[in-house]
Amino acid sequence: MDEDDRLLLSSSFGTEAVAYAKHRPDYAQAAARWALERAPGPRVLDLGAGTGKLTATLLTLGADVIAVEPDPAMLTELRRALPAVRALPGSAEAIPLPAASVDAVLAGNAMHWFHMDVAGPEIARILAPGGILAGLWNVVDDRVDWVAGLARVSGSAAIGPRDTPSSWRAETADLHLPKTGVAAQFGSPEQAEFRHGQRRSADSLVATLATRAGMLVMPEQEQEATLGRIRVFLASRPETARGEFTLPMLTCVLRVRRL
Repeated sequence: MDEDDRLLLSSSFGTEAVAYAKHRPDYAQAAARWALERAPGPRVLDLGAGTGKLTATLLTLGADVIAVEPDPAMLTELRRALPAVRALPGSAEAIPLPAASVDAVLAGNAMHWFHMDVAGPEIARILAPGGILAGLWNVVDDRVDWVAGLARVSGSAAIGPRDTPSSWRAETADLHLPKTGVAAQFGSPEQAEFRHGQRRSADSLVATLATRAGMLVMPEQEQEATLGRIRVFLASRPETARGEFTLPMLTCVLRVRRL
């Protein structure tokens, strides 16, 4: 992905901040717990926090959370949902926190948007020695037959790179650090996967997929055609044709420790 495409896609979510907050899933507690288990203290930055999906999970674990989010509309939703959380405007490339001020930096479905040659030194700056950097991604479990079919009919704009377990492992293997310089300040990365799920109906699953970055920047006619194919598929499957169902998911984690 070139820089122009990255910026276009990463800035698309604010246009649908309310829908994002309503339809995107939370994160498996076990995944967030694993991400934090080697952190030297409770101070956690949720970086690229969006509407606070990961922030809320971290609060349930007793973390002392600060949220940083660049998009004003997403930040507004976060502050509305979690008014007690310290939520600041900022980005991975310009984090508004002092040096060595947090014990862990976590990013939920966000690290792939970071310009890591700039963000890497910033993250290293604010992490205490021994601190943890971890990215968490919610992916659909395409080892389940109907989910694999959904991925096929949805296309890469709705279920794309990083959105299934095998592609997530490949796509995120090198995302934890820039290639030079600050890389020496971090140890070797670890990957882990944790079972998760989201209760959906056919309509709410379509609404969820419509909040994907590739869908948000798609021309309206093409978007409607894609969502129409998804509706037809969901109506054709016994697992999803009537009422609510659980969308099989995994929360996948990439973790690395600051030396």
